[in-house]
Amino acid sequence: MTALLVYKTFHVFFMIAWFAGIFYLPRLFVYHAMSEEKACNSMLKVMERRLLFFVTPFAVLTLVFGVLTIFEYGRDWFRYSMWLHYKLVLVIILYIYHGYCFKLLADFKHDRNTRSDRFYRIFNEVPVLILLAIVALAIIKPNL
Repeated sequence: MTALLVYKTFHVFFMIAWFAGIFYLPRLFVYHAMSEEKACNSMLKVMERRLLFFVTPFAVLTLVFGVLTIFEYGRDWFRYSMWLHYKLVLVIILYIYHGYCFKLLADFKHDRNTRSDRFYRIFNEVPVLILLAIVALAIIKPNL
């Protein structure tokens, strides 16, 4: 098996693990924004923190194996694969999204959340739409 196949396998595996958490975390934020029970909020704070810190290494490993994949394909592939450039812009947005989750986590931790459950319901859909676009770009590889 070539290094490229190993890198791609781990890239996809860690991406799936990362997205499992990044899909669920905003759902916890929805429940937290709706809750007024102190005991429930305390439990949600623990769940949110554990989940975010659990999936963050998957985000890092997704990046590591994605970069290794790009290096394995080579400079010309990167230069002439415009679909990849669009994918990378979307990936950067996802990492910003992930970082923003830390800010939201801190707001809930310190009881400073000012956003509604509706905001978090919409926020929850952002990575779904970005993932759809990334998968479409990776599979279709349009000449943009």
